[in-house]
Amino acid sequence: MQRAIAEFQSFAGLNITGSRWRVKKLTYKISKYPRVLEKGAVDKEIAKAFSVWSDYTNLQFTPKKSGQVHIEIRFERGEHGDGDPFDGPGGTLAHAYFPVYGGDAHFDDTEQWTINSFRGTNLFQVAAHEFGHSLGLSHSDVKSALMAPFYRGYDPDFLLESDDIQGIQALYGSKNEDGGESNIHQRTTHLPPSSEEDSQLCSNPKIDTIFNSAEGDTFVFRGDLYWKLTTDGVESGYPRLISTSWKNLPGNIDAAFTYKNGKTYFFKGSKYWRYIGRKMDGDYPKDISEGFTGIPDNLDAVTVWTGNGKIYFYKGTKFWRFDPLQKPPVKSTYPKLISNWEGIPDNVDASITYHGYTYFFKDNAYFRFNDRSFSVDVASPSFPRSIAYWWFGCRSTSKGTLENVQWLLKNSQNNSILYSKNSKEISSGMFKINKSCAHDNHDDTALDTLT
Repeated sequence: MQRAIAEFQSFAGLNITGSRWRVKKLTYKISKYPRVLEKGAVDKEIAKAFSVWSDYTNLQFTPKKSGQVHIEIRFERGEHGDGDPFDGPGGTLAHAYFPVYGGDAHFDDTEQWTINSFRGTNLFQVAAHEFGHSLGLSHSDVKSALMAPFYRGYDPDFLLESDDIQGIQALYGSKNEDGGESNIHQRTTHLPPSSEEDSQLCSNPKIDTIFNSAEGDTFVFRGDLYWKLTTDGVESGYPRLISTSWKNLPGNIDAAFTYKNGKTYFFKGSKYWRYIGRKMDGDYPKDISEGFTGIPDNLDAVTVWTGNGKIYFYKGTKFWRFDPLQKPPVKSTYPKLISNWEGIPDNVDASITYHGYTYFFKDNAYFRFNDRSFSVDVASPSFPRSIAYWWFGCRSTSKGTLENVQWLLKNSQNNSILYSKNSKEISSGMFKINKSCAHDNHDDTALDTLT
């Protein structure tokens, strides 16, 4: 009996189009090993599974024992914190997330994982398949391909099919003899482009919303216009009219996000719209109170947090957590104060998640919030930074920490108002999280316990 390798496990149980990493050198770690195999043997099989893809591209995979990585690998049983519980032996063997959602891969630890054996479930072949998803590949229609949606059993003469090779090279290019890496950078480290700057965004970087599409593209909306971002700035040929690409969608959008079902949601005033790609998905607009019970109108920002996969809405000084799997979807303990996200100001303009970080935008500046440490990220230059320089590639603006940011921040000790006169206060510990609050990477315990 054939057993299905899990398709990409979304909260709605639907598959979506893939995306890609914007770097060629990727790190991974096995944070939880299977109970039936030796760690050393697992390490070798996982490395071999990654080499299936690096043999045909210039991708490089480096294992780490600790710290933040691009791809986290875990062997889990039943419910394990991502909303997609495993179902025991047989059925779902594993699931993985596309790069736009973090790239992590989870394996059902109740399976009989084996190495070089016709018995049980072959770890190498399943891992190679799942890592294909982690790199951005969807399922293949070619039955003999590794990325076909069904586990065919152990093949001692395993070779990657041409369909798999074409798919991975379409995302990352073919392998160069010199092993050279194309100019692809993570957004957190990229340099400004040598191309012409976008004068509208450089002179006024304040935005309405920013979101990732299901295909992995990043879009910025402001007024009636939108821009598509590249790894170095703004793609040529922009801005364009929102109404020409998303038919019947108005301008001046308050907030937007793409969920794990591949659908993008846009919010304005008391209404919301749902699209699949650029096509409206049904009869919209609808009332926010109808589709997102417990969420207010006139939102500031929204994001799907990587810490637990739940949807967070922001407005003024407060935020709401929305869980579509829960009834009611918003707990009675919400809303909570945005000041619980230590270091993040009230009245944000937009937010977006990207490779384990949540980015908050306000006026001409942005913060990078580390979802694993639950704190504003420590980096040089420190945060807040210039949106124009780091996101829009405006070379004429400063790349350093923004000075004299006059944002209102709540002082949790006396509930008075602070004016941050110099953003260097951030790196000196002003926004350090209360370490007494336990925080699980896959739940928002800290948010529930802070007041």
